[in-house]
Amino acid sequence: MNPIPFTNRYLALGEAFYKKTLPTPVAAPALIAFNAALANEMGLSTDELGTQDGVNIFAGNVVPGGAEPLAMAYAGHQFGNFVPQLGDGRAILLGDMTAADGVCLDVQLKGSGRTFYSRNGDGRAALGPVLREYLVSEAMARLGVPTTRALAAVTTGEQVAREQLLPGGIITRVATSFIRVGSFEYFSASNDVESIRELANYVIERNYPQLRDSEQPYVALLQAVVDGQAALIASWMQLGFIHGVMNTDNMSIAAETIDYGPCAFMDAYDHDRVYSAIDRNGRYAYSNQPAIGLWNLTRLAETLLPLLAESSDAAVELAQSVLKTYADTYHQAWLTGMRAKCGLSNAAAASKPDSDKALIESLFNVMAANNADFTLVFFHLSQLNLQASEKDDDIRRLFVDPAQFDDWLVKWRERASEEMLTDKQRQASMQSVNPVYIPRNHQIEAAIRAAEDQGDFSVFHALHEVLQHPFTRQQGKDRYMQPPEPDEVVRQTFCGT
Repeated sequence: MNPIPFTNRYLALGEAFYKKTLPTPVAAPALIAFNAALANEMGLSTDELGTQDGVNIFAGNVVPGGAEPLAMAYAGHQFGNFVPQLGDGRAILLGDMTAADGVCLDVQLKGSGRTFYSRNGDGRAALGPVLREYLVSEAMARLGVPTTRALAAVTTGEQVAREQLLPGGIITRVATSFIRVGSFEYFSASNDVESIRELANYVIERNYPQLRDSEQPYVALLQAVVDGQAALIASWMQLGFIHGVMNTDNMSIAAETIDYGPCAFMDAYDHDRVYSAIDRNGRYAYSNQPAIGLWNLTRLAETLLPLLAESSDAAVELAQSVLKTYADTYHQAWLTGMRAKCGLSNAAAASKPDSDKALIESLFNVMAANNADFTLVFFHLSQLNLQASEKDDDIRRLFVDPAQFDDWLVKWRERASEEMLTDKQRQASMQSVNPVYIPRNHQIEAAIRAAEDQGDFSVFHALHEVLQHPFTRQQGKDRYMQPPEPDEVVRQTFCGT
């Protein structure tokens, strides 16, 4: 059976880059979800993949024709500490394929059994993390954030041992690349410059073909990754998204959000919000994400130094010149996105570049002081007219002390009036970037609890359907907009290993 036209370009790099690994079959696979829309985008036959034959592929029980499964080697800085060998401990790359639009995509099973890199792990995934990744990655795609995608999720008919026995699951993930910053660190640790060069050439060919003829292709590669990551992290910040584990082995060279472990979207705004149970010191807190992005990119630059110039001093100077662009690229992406969320444009602010930044940051300070919900503040702001009206009450009630917000609202109305837009035009623009629905932690937890405890996937499917249209208010779905009740608050999220 060959429903996915696999090639295996990564294999050509050689055995130093991976270990060939077959998925471990499971007892009784059953389909949770098949992403027919994504399959169509990829140019795949939904008729074939939507059958039990497809389930067997997604479970790892059948290796489709053309696939040559492997586990990728990589290293990584985990919470700042370097680990020279990590690798795919519970993921197996089936191969790559060219989608209908000509883009090359990697297809990977996560939770499909032990690999050479599993160390003491079982290579499996519990059902909860599979459901979380499916929901959040597909929601991110609909929110317009570069991300890995979920093609399918299955149950295994087996249990995995964590703190207790839990039902197992496997997710099929799709990305333009599963190569990470840690992939380069793996070879840098042993001073294997030729392998670094081969990997860089592969990445340029696969993900940045426009750089092939650059005068300094490796400098251009570093610049492309810096620019992509700056824009990606800015988009996280604009949605209140916290990745939770920004280790270098979880940072995609293709600037896509990857490895949805203890991730979460904020409810009440807090500059230093942390959800990840393993982030005990707040290294990857919400407000730290931009700086950590630069820290990780600096580790990438270090691995590329031998390729940048013959002289080490010249190489360092080139790397530093690229890394220095990160702050401004991030700031511009963040400010452009935040202006759009607030109904402001770059053009009207050209004469006073710092005033909009101060206005936006002051809103976050008021939100933080009043436990205001991140998503709902911007949703209700997008409903307001420039003249005060009863609509103001909907947003004011989100603040413990509405008077603090009232002061900000006066300044916002003064600034928004400079845009020369009608209320209807401004509202439409704001509503196109401010979601009504996000994958809220308590709703994800409810979907996981129903699935793990009762074998009921209806909660998962209902939530997923709502998240497919995040910018449109859906009739009868207002409960998906709401923050958690006190007894529903999720204070910690987990990576699932």
